[in-house]
Amino acid sequence: MSPRILFVEDDLELAGLIGEFLTRNGFVLHHIDRGDQVEAAIAEHKPDLLLLDIMLPGKDGLSICRDLRPGFTRPIILLTSVGSDMNQVLGLELGANDYVIKTTPPAVLLARIRAQLRQHEAQGGPAPARPSAAAPANILHFGRLVVDAANRDVKLDGHSVILSTSDFDLLWLLASHAGEILSRDTLLKALRGVEYDGLDRSIDVAVSRLRKKLGDDPNEPHKIKTVRNKGYLFVRAGWDA
Repeated sequence: MSPRILFVEDDLELAGLIGEFLTRNGFVLHHIDRGDQVEAAIAEHKPDLLLLDIMLPGKDGLSICRDLRPGFTRPIILLTSVGSDMNQVLGLELGANDYVIKTTPPAVLLARIRAQLRQHEAQGGPAPARPSAAAPANILHFGRLVVDAANRDVKLDGHSVILSTSDFDLLWLLASHAGEILSRDTLLKALRGVEYDGLDRSIDVAVSRLRKKLGDDPNEPHKIKTVRNKGYLFVRAGWDA
């Protein structure tokens, strides 16, 4: 039986070229062009592999990756025009198995797809293996703070903290990169699939909300710090006291 690929790409010309190439090489390909259609398409077509663009209407690829991983055990390959190292790291940490730039020759993409399918088959179909050094745990502990990704639950001093979906996503991204400075551009791309234009203050507003709900001093924050001209830093030791 030919392997089934669900290809999610909103560039219809590119989708046609890649789809034709993969079909010629023995794959059954189903194409959709919106991120918010992925879960329904997976349920309908039951793909053996998901080939997923990052920048999509409806829902971006990184968010799809993160949300699918608890229940989707097949390989996910991110396909993107953005050659950012941070995007690659975020993609792998959020559950992708591989990351391919759109300018990659089709033969190389084909080889990467086949390699992921072989690896999945050799593993007997378990949840995909991710780089152990980079992959975040499902539950993160920082002193008095516990962030549970599987249940989307946050506890501070044993008490639940109610966060919106977007605020939880921001907290998880910052906490899973504790000790690293994440720029506004990186955060916007990961959370909303858009680039920072120098004017968008939505990340600043969301960080301010997080600080308030997590008891961080807005005037002198020591848990989620602002690093001037660079971005935000989640401080590991900031939650101990």
